[in-house]
Amino acid sequence: MPLQLYDKTKVLEACMSVFAQHGYKNTSTIMLAEAADISKALIFHHFKSKKNLYLQLLDHCMTKIRLELGVDAIIEQGDFFEVIEKITLLKFDYFRKYPTEYKFVFEAFYAVPEELKEEITEKYGKGTAERHQLLEQLFGKLVLKEEVDRNYAFELVMITIRHFDKKFLTEVTDMETIDEEYGQRFLKEMNLFHRMLRLGIAK
Repeated sequence: MPLQLYDKTKVLEACMSVFAQHGYKNTSTIMLAEAADISKALIFHHFKSKKNLYLQLLDHCMTKIRLELGVDAIIEQGDFFEVIEKITLLKFDYFRKYPTEYKFVFEAFYAVPEELKEEITEKYGKGTAERHQLLEQLFGKLVLKEEVDRNYAFELVMITIRHFDKKFLTEVTDMETIDEEYGQRFLKEMNLFHRMLRLGIAK
């Protein structure tokens, strides 16, 4: 039976919600079918497997994120730490609009399911590496103290950025959590970390 009869968009949204809430490993096809209100057989018929469904959803999300955020264009200009703040603000806005998608994508790249590592790395590794390289080039414009190793300094900054990415996802359980007060508090804390890094490594 054609999936269109079941409203494909609603089916995909329901499945993504289950993945975002429970994670890939703890999500069963029965859970997906129940959430989408279709049979388990139809899940397999249209998507072949849980893995294939997950990867299709990830494709959908990544296409949408590239269009919505335009991170690559932002990375190419401005001060390194200002760019990080702009990207963080964009993430806040994106999470407000699409909280389920953000949680779903976060797992795919920060807590990659073992079964999917190879496929995700093969498909998105190049793009991730290119963005990392753009950030590294932008970081290269900072003037550092003579005794500071630039590669180690960049690695330390990226560790801090990943820390705040994870902190954000841990603290934010629903879109109502992200109000103006939370955003200002989060940015203030993040900028304090960046200020400490900058005062410690930059002239």
